[in-house]
Amino acid sequence: MVRPLQEYRIISIVACTFLLTSCILLLLVGLSLPIIKSIYIIKVQSTANIGPPTTVATQLRFGVWGVCAYSDLEQPTPLGENGLCFGPMLGYVVPPEITSLIGLSPDIINAVEVSLRVILVLHPVAAGLALITFFTSLFLASHAVSIFTLFLAVVAALLATVVFGIDLALVLIVKNALKNLLNLNLKFDVAFGGGVWMVLVGVILLWTSVCLLSARACYCCGISRKPVKQVF
Repeated sequence: MVRPLQEYRIISIVACTFLLTSCILLLLVGLSLPIIKSIYIIKVQSTANIGPPTTVATQLRFGVWGVCAYSDLEQPTPLGENGLCFGPMLGYVVPPEITSLIGLSPDIINAVEVSLRVILVLHPVAAGLALITFFTSLFLASHAVSIFTLFLAVVAALLATVVFGIDLALVLIVKNALKNLLNLNLKFDVAFGGGVWMVLVGVILLWTSVCLLSARACYCCGISRKPVKQVF
């Protein structure tokens, strides 16, 4: 019977650490604003007619489960408890009264909503696969288990990569759409949220784990078969 960390302990420990960390990062981003208000995907800031601070919303932050609006007098704190938030809701639709506060068009908001629905589906799947791979990576003494672990790690890394790609595309789409606004009085600044970089770190850790598990499954990169003990 194969015991945890029976063989290839260094690879197992490093891979387990990376897999568990990536799982936590993906899960945290999956529970982003407004559940965890300090984690969000994209920020849209109005920069037109900058003057004395007012209570009119000038910033929108989009998370996987909702959106929060902030004014200059209600800037988010490190814990993010200020502002007017909508959600959490599965597949949420941003109310027109929130988007109209800073003058965003419905087309831009629709692009954000559709993209975040896709991310919502993939985040827990990638995090779940990373968690399962974390447990199976403890039993690399079995060659069959090591191949199965490698397969799970590749799938999880691919899904996480797709999520990161959607995050990047989302910000670029919104930036491009805002440039084409006819109303020149409306000026916006679009920025990545911390959740995007958390996903990127998770992707890097997952692909690093894939490399480690590949070395074990294929007996390459200096990883050799364990010698068979001779019985005399």
